[in-house]
Amino acid sequence: MNKIYQAGLLALALCAGSCKKDYLNTTPTSSTNPAVTFESTTNAKLAVNGLAKMMTTQYLSSQGFNGEGTIKMYYGNYPGNHFFVNLSGWATLINGTLNENVSSIYDYYPWYYYYKIIANANAIITFIDAASGTDADKSFIKAQALTYRAYSYMMLAQLYGNRWADSDNGSAPGLVLRADMSDGDLKRSTLSESYAFIYKDLDNAIALYTSSGKSRAQNFEVNVNVAYAIYARAALNRQDYATAESYAVKARTGYPLMSVADYKAGFSNPNKEWIWSSYGASDETLYFYSYQAYIAYNASASAVRSTPKCISRELYNKIPDTDIRKDLFLDPKTDPYTTATGAAGAALKARAFKLYPDIYPTSNVFAYMQFKIKANDQPGVGNLNHFRSSEMYLIEAEAKYFQNKPAAEIQQVLTNLTQGSGRDANYTCTKTGTDLLAEIKTYRAIELWGEGFDWFDMKRWGDTIVRHNYAAGGNFLTALAVTITPQSNNKWTWKVPLKETDYNGALE
Repeated sequence: MNKIYQAGLLALALCAGSCKKDYLNTTPTSSTNPAVTFESTTNAKLAVNGLAKMMTTQYLSSQGFNGEGTIKMYYGNYPGNHFFVNLSGWATLINGTLNENVSSIYDYYPWYYYYKIIANANAIITFIDAASGTDADKSFIKAQALTYRAYSYMMLAQLYGNRWADSDNGSAPGLVLRADMSDGDLKRSTLSESYAFIYKDLDNAIALYTSSGKSRAQNFEVNVNVAYAIYARAALNRQDYATAESYAVKARTGYPLMSVADYKAGFSNPNKEWIWSSYGASDETLYFYSYQAYIAYNASASAVRSTPKCISRELYNKIPDTDIRKDLFLDPKTDPYTTATGAAGAALKARAFKLYPDIYPTSNVFAYMQFKIKANDQPGVGNLNHFRSSEMYLIEAEAKYFQNKPAAEIQQVLTNLTQGSGRDANYTCTKTGTDLLAEIKTYRAIELWGEGFDWFDMKRWGDTIVRHNYAAGGNFLTALAVTITPQSNNKWTWKVPLKETDYNGALE
């Protein structure tokens, strides 16, 4: 049986010449001879497009696995502290109890998905130097492949590695680091070695982007700012705060914060703040498996119509009334709703449809449901964001805090993000000490809600997840109103799946 790494090679066919969008043009790296795939930089560009396409492709024929959207929803949103969905039947995933089940498809999926991207990136990195074409094109293509590989390893490190604080300064087990086309047995490197590998990939990518003198044409393509953003997030995870601060500032350069109008536009189309996203349009859709089909308030998909996605009541109550982000969630006010589930009564449902008439007609309405993310078309079409400048401001603030930099510097970063952008024109920050850290965490939760950060942030901080039902002041179902300590569930660390250990003898 082929190992996961072998099975991960791209199986996308080259689209016909009639395709209208460059994004639709991809080329395989397994079903054709590498000599053909990489005979020219023109072909190699299609292979890079294939990496982008892999991030919005359905996998494993079930369970809604849809590339990066599934990582955000199932692994970032569902098991977090601030995201409610009326799915008691998903309690094992939402409550984080599958981490040690090595035969579970949920344990396997991220490993399978990211190593598919890595395998294809490795093919590009291996063969691009021999392709015909300009040195500038070859450098840019290799930089892009290195960026995808670094991103994939960073995500794997967050899922399958301990939080840095629990890693004994990085000596804990990390990842199987495959850097070429070989697929033999290979042991896990340490977490420190894994982050060193990510840093090296990004260093090389940044150098190649610079030497190429080239940039991208579309937001779904990666460029040097994407490499900077990955660097910032990886360094924050590694508690390398000086590096995180430096690269966060670099990443957001040229990507100013979005306007209030853009913020209320539905998070389904790139704007000036989006550093990197995945393409999604009516001619390139996963239909009921797309990310928006699981979260967009106006989607016709049953995953939204039956169970609209909601902010936690406790986080909602922390948003100031002067903050425009509070308007993106349904405040029940005095309208009746079922406190066991949050299902709206007639008056609350009518108010929701009046506020947002594009809600699909047969949709359920819940107290605190979200109106932040919408679909451009049915059943759930939209572009999917991966990095925004706002995250870089929040990384900078957190990194400054843990470097013990002056509170005034950190307060100013938060003010620039929140007041300066118009998100809350009345916002000021005078907090210091641990109260300032709590402010950073709160505003990170508010700003990035629904974008797949919740669980990853709580893991990184080593904070306890505490969910309450309505009787206790929250809005979670009783089955989901649990407390999860940082030491629970293998310290929130997913184990290497059985399908890897069965066929990688170095892991026995």
